[in-house]
Amino acid sequence: MQLRTGDPEEIGGYPLEARLGAGGMGAVFLARTASGRPIAIKLIHQQFAGDEEFRIRFRQEVSAARRVSGVFTAAVVDADVESHHPWMATAYITGPTLAQRIGADGSLGGTELRMLAIGLAEALREIHRAGVVHRDLKPSNVVLSPEGPRVIDFGISRAADHQTLTMTGRVIGTPPYMSPEQLQAPREVGPESDVFSLGTLLVYAATGQGPFDADSPYMTAYQVVHEAPALGRVPDALREIVEPCLAKEPQKRPSADELLRQLRGLPEDLGQSASQGSAGPDTDTRLLSARAKEFAGPKEPADPDHPGKATPGHTREGDSFVGRTLRRRWRTAVACAAAVAAIAGGVAVLQAGTGSPQGQDNTPAGDRRTVSASTARLPEGFRPWQVTVRGGRNIPDEMRCAARSESVFCGGGGVIATRIRVADGTRVWNRPNPGVPTSDMHFVGVAGDTVLGYRSQDDGGGTEVVALTAGDGEEVWSAPLGSDATVLVGRPNEAVLQGFSVYSADASKSRLVARDATTGKTAWRTPFPAGSTCTPLVAGKGVYAVCAARSEADAVEVTRKTFHTVDAATGRLGKAMGVTGDVLPLGAADGSLVLLEVHRTGAEIDGFSKVKRLDPRTGRVTSAALPTRYTGAVPGLAGGRVYFSGNAGLITAVDPATGKKVWARQTSVEDASGPVLSGGVLYFSSTSGRVAALDADDGRVLWTSDPQADGGLGGFATTGRVVFSGRALIGAANGNTLFGFDVRKPPRTE
Repeated sequence: MQLRTGDPEEIGGYPLEARLGAGGMGAVFLARTASGRPIAIKLIHQQFAGDEEFRIRFRQEVSAARRVSGVFTAAVVDADVESHHPWMATAYITGPTLAQRIGADGSLGGTELRMLAIGLAEALREIHRAGVVHRDLKPSNVVLSPEGPRVIDFGISRAADHQTLTMTGRVIGTPPYMSPEQLQAPREVGPESDVFSLGTLLVYAATGQGPFDADSPYMTAYQVVHEAPALGRVPDALREIVEPCLAKEPQKRPSADELLRQLRGLPEDLGQSASQGSAGPDTDTRLLSARAKEFAGPKEPADPDHPGKATPGHTREGDSFVGRTLRRRWRTAVACAAAVAAIAGGVAVLQAGTGSPQGQDNTPAGDRRTVSASTARLPEGFRPWQVTVRGGRNIPDEMRCAARSESVFCGGGGVIATRIRVADGTRVWNRPNPGVPTSDMHFVGVAGDTVLGYRSQDDGGGTEVVALTAGDGEEVWSAPLGSDATVLVGRPNEAVLQGFSVYSADASKSRLVARDATTGKTAWRTPFPAGSTCTPLVAGKGVYAVCAARSEADAVEVTRKTFHTVDAATGRLGKAMGVTGDVLPLGAADGSLVLLEVHRTGAEIDGFSKVKRLDPRTGRVTSAALPTRYTGAVPGLAGGRVYFSGNAGLITAVDPATGKKVWARQTSVEDASGPVLSGGVLYFSSTSGRVAALDADDGRVLWTSDPQADGGLGGFATTGRVVFSGRALIGAANGNTLFGFDVRKPPRTE
């Protein structure tokens, strides 16, 4: 992969040759030493460089990798963990990952499987002898080099004699390969946890499936903690060794030394499993053999954290992973809710692990639909494009856009607004933000020939709304802002646009103000109710004031919010409509406001307990309990349904009237935004620019695009990251990246 615009030319004196990709913590580049030796340099993402938790984790990775550098790992060549932009260089290992190998050619057997098992046990023994616990053994962290398997990526490792990093209470790892204690008590994780992970990895190598695979990372976590592993297709000789590795109690597992001695005694051909040698396959085997080819997906492109790394794909039947016993299916609804409770100690940051490969949609080929609208056309001369828009302080973030005719107007990430030609991505004009931008405050919108964005004061004096001409980006007017929008509506949008009117709170946080979008002339000013703080909300065709007691908003402990209709002509507030609880407005459906009751830990939202509907005509509030809290998910509203986008790619549709799940679908779009509905198709996208198109009726994945940028920390993006100009999809991604493609031809690696 070629270097991108904005990539450095050298790191630590090593000239860069290519970009190998990017992962959760940083981008990885190919470089060479002075003697010509190829090396891989991981450069930590700039947005993490100032985060002490991530910096500590990176120091741990470098320290752990140095301690175990040798024949079984990627040796550390050089590093600078204290620089403004930390980096680490390791030997470049050629060869596919275990994930790639299984995805391309199926499970291993005989001598090949035996040698892999022995090589990994040797690697694990050396890692533990160095006093390190890896804590993230998985197929994409095993490279099958010509010299044997190598274990890479010590990003969440720790020295065995130090406490694990738990500053934010996160449980970090990949559920199909995590031990029960890693999910429940991460501070107690020791070498035995790696033995458990190695056991799951060997089951995956032997069968193409993990022993605890399930519909979602949270369901998988439940299986790991509470269920017996599925080992029916593991060769009997290997099963006898692997089964003790998967004991729920750490003290019952063998050490790496004991495991290596046992594996060396395996017969060369390993023999067959009991199910493979029986007269007829059991239910699980019939499902797998009958549908394997139908559900087989394309090869997985390289995982960005390391050359050749990939996440393996699995065979599925509908929503469920095949190979799970039918007797477990009736427990899914209960177990999904219980899975969250099984993960003690904080918010789980769970990776999809063995989810679908990029671009694979898990739907049989004969059941897919072409995403297109018969009346939609591409802009004349359209071709796929990608651009990076530079901001004033060069503080990259995400942007938000509005498409008008042949142009798309976007703002955010240190950019007040920019105009891009839809057909080819050409920048017409750009107006950088001179101050330090507020995270997740992106763009106001477009009214006729006026574009409205945000500008941060360079002296720390707050934020103002700025109006620019659509033709050439010249400033027309500006006005200072102030509000408690984040507490009141869950996002820092301090100005909202409807038609040709802009609504905001004034800088004193005491009045609502309406202005003409094109001239900036004030139409009216309305004081907040006594003792309250308010922010404007546009939902459907209505304008509302969302208010709460100022003392509660200041303490971020809101127990009741009031909603007022706003007369757009006069600014008069309607009768207060009180809603008990800290509620998050999502929008309007069937004439009512749809709200979610929030559960917080301090100032942070960590889930939702109820979905409520407020009828503005009567003030009546109806409520329905949610079956699970949807912890870590981002909610959104589209087409009259509420959607929860999980941080590991699970999308769940919910009926706002009953709170009940309509459907759920696992995707490969992690930390997705809220939905965008167009032509009966739902679009969800991630900070990396990966887009998934789902059938709105039943959630079938129609296609998933390749990412367009390095992923970042997703904000609470209840609104969508994509807009449309005819059949052209224009999306925003991390690092001020904008891109466009034809929805009939999404960028996918086949």
